[in-house]
Amino acid sequence: MAFVDFKNVWLAYNEELEQAGHYAVEDISLQVERGEFIAIVGPSGCGKSTFMKLTTGLKMPSKGSITIGGEPVTGPLKISGMAFQAPSLLPWRSTVDNVLLPLEIVEPYRSNFRAKRKEYEARARDLLKSVGLGGYEDKFPWQLSGGMQQRASICRALVHEPQMLLLDEPFGALDAFTREELWCTLRDLHAAQKFNVILVTHDLRESVFLADTVYCMSRSPGRFVVKREIDLPRPRDLEVTYTPHFTDIVHELRGHIGAHRQAVGQAGASIPQ
Repeated sequence: MAFVDFKNVWLAYNEELEQAGHYAVEDISLQVERGEFIAIVGPSGCGKSTFMKLTTGLKMPSKGSITIGGEPVTGPLKISGMAFQAPSLLPWRSTVDNVLLPLEIVEPYRSNFRAKRKEYEARARDLLKSVGLGGYEDKFPWQLSGGMQQRASICRALVHEPQMLLLDEPFGALDAFTREELWCTLRDLHAAQKFNVILVTHDLRESVFLADTVYCMSRSPGRFVVKREIDLPRPRDLEVTYTPHFTDIVHELRGHIGAHRQAVGQAGASIPQ
């Protein structure tokens, strides 16, 4: 059984839009195996973030079904962690206290937080050390660089040991060098812990370097138009991004997206005004 299973999922944001046939995403079907890393790419407004909301249970489909971990999705998931483009660390809390936040608010950890605080804090500190933030655990967010803040944000998403990590453009605001450093950080975390990852990104190089499978989405209404399995051996280092095969995959994906955008544009231009 697939760990994530979408079957013919459609979503309209309200009944009026559904009655008018205006969907944000349409006819999405995919199966993701346990421990698999997938990336979703596509132009702005194609429904990538809507797909994430469906995956987390923040939105329910208008049609179709979603099963995660063998259970139908009926509301917000407790087995997932999320990180976004903005780290959104609380400025009045230290780095380690920011990382501990999910354990303070998510059951079953919340009920045991006071009794197990030392154990949970040790877990958070170990996680921070594993991403290169040893020695910064008691610093405040304003004392960290953007890349350090994003590392802490990923730790916060993982501290409650979720089965699935959802990443929505997590490295988009960072410079190229820091972004590549965090690719390697995420690669190592995934290799060590084998959680599922769903990454939404505009960066085709990022998707090819990190993912087992890349899905390309069309413009709204969003639907998957290409599924590309990435046949680069693991573990991958940054040198692979300079190889002809890596470049060929990136160009192939770019070509699929460009061809689809051109086809949609031509179809739109042919509609009488």
